[in-house]
Amino acid sequence: MYFSFSEQNVLQKICGITMGKVKIKDIIKKKRKGKIAMLTCYDYSFARILDEAGIDIILVGDSLANVVLGMKETRSVSFKEMLNHTRAVAKATSEALVVADMPYVSYQKDPKKCVYYAKKFIEVGADAVKIEWFKDCPYVVKSLLKVGIPVMGHIGLTPQTVHLLGGYKVQGRDRKSALHLVNEAKALESLGVFSIVLECIPYQLAQLITRQLKIPTIGIGAGRYCDGQVLVLYDLIGLYKEIRPKFVRMYKDVYREVKNAAVKFKKDVRGNKFPSLKESFSMKK
Repeated sequence: MYFSFSEQNVLQKICGITMGKVKIKDIIKKKRKGKIAMLTCYDYSFARILDEAGIDIILVGDSLANVVLGMKETRSVSFKEMLNHTRAVAKATSEALVVADMPYVSYQKDPKKCVYYAKKFIEVGADAVKIEWFKDCPYVVKSLLKVGIPVMGHIGLTPQTVHLLGGYKVQGRDRKSALHLVNEAKALESLGVFSIVLECIPYQLAQLITRQLKIPTIGIGAGRYCDGQVLVLYDLIGLYKEIRPKFVRMYKDVYREVKNAAVKFKKDVRGNKFPSLKESFSMKK
């Protein structure tokens, strides 16, 4: 017997049944069957929604720097800020795999400290960490896996080192750079990462890499042939208006809805229509 997602939710609430925590092996299996749905999240309330929606992986992304903290670069976000938001997301998540984005300062500034910082993310509830490709990436991956911390890789457009890539632009469009990315992907797989994010690369290249790897690829601006897709939640729901990348599909304009609600609240307050007697407390007779 099969139940729809809404029916599953009802059963869970009535019977206290959970569908089970997503594990690393479950993500790897989706390479052969199914697609991986991954979204970024930074707080308890949204994490709870995504977890109930059945999202496979919740990424506590360093895009926190841009969409929540108003910073210009992801490399500016601190370890403490990322750790705090990872803790909040983990508290709300009972089924999705929680992956913490390792901020620049936690492994690229001094690769030898990567294990110390990664362990902190695991201690607050993360199931794995994600690191972007850089010159000492192999050392970091080996160090983390040696102590049993699962690692998700990230190649293509790597925001933490975007200044070395000539800015925010599509990577791997010519033969030389495409082969370079293929080699990075194969290197990460051989090192032992359980999946790789492919960001802003041509769909043909993403398809080639996906076919050549035994581990799943998760695309963002990399076309439909990846084993999964990831978007920044605030882009998905139209909450972040500063930038609208070509690869983003906005499913809901929450920005507009929140603004309209705030305007209505303002009018009710100024017109003395809020709060009403029904929304007020009274003394005993």
